[in-house]
Amino acid sequence: MVGSRGIDWEEVHARLASLEASREAEGTLTPEAQAALLDARARALSRPPAPEVAPGTLREMIRFRAGGQLYALESRFVLEVIRSTDVVPLPGAPPALRGLTLLRGEVLPVVELAPLFGREPVDSNGPLLVLGTGRAELGVRTEEVQEVTQVSSQELLPAPVALADTAGALVFAADRAGTLLLEGEALLGDSRLVFDLSDEGVA
Repeated sequence: MVGSRGIDWEEVHARLASLEASREAEGTLTPEAQAALLDARARALSRPPAPEVAPGTLREMIRFRAGGQLYALESRFVLEVIRSTDVVPLPGAPPALRGLTLLRGEVLPVVELAPLFGREPVDSNGPLLVLGTGRAELGVRTEEVQEVTQVSSQELLPAPVALADTAGALVFAADRAGTLLLEGEALLGDSRLVFDLSDEGVA
């Protein structure tokens, strides 16, 4: 939960309103954004169907880098990837909360993964992963989104023991390249990433 101490909510509201107004003035999508969206849809439609395998053998994962660490998250938890977006910072907010942005008129918390793993936040303006189950719940700031890949459970290693105290519930496995495989439900339900902004008039 984010308290009011140290956060000038009037300024935050004003900046969000300004951000929304500027986007409305620019129109729904720039020609570049429209082209990128069409390309993404075309790739999704042209992707061959996944082979039928025994349940649990393969997982479709999105691999990305954040805070200098490689992660992978099941694609079913990733609603979209936004290449660039403006984020309104919240001074005095928890380390994991980078700020707020607007996604089609709705306020979305933007978070950093590094503090969840006991590391300092990293200043990055890379793509934003929009996470949720059915609706957008969180935006995770990354340095880069690398690929969508099929991961076999037979190739995975146990989660590093060193993460047990800080982020043990968030990581269910690792691979030989050092990628940490995140548990989507645990990530979305982590209390450090649940922000009640209703008291401050942001919902």
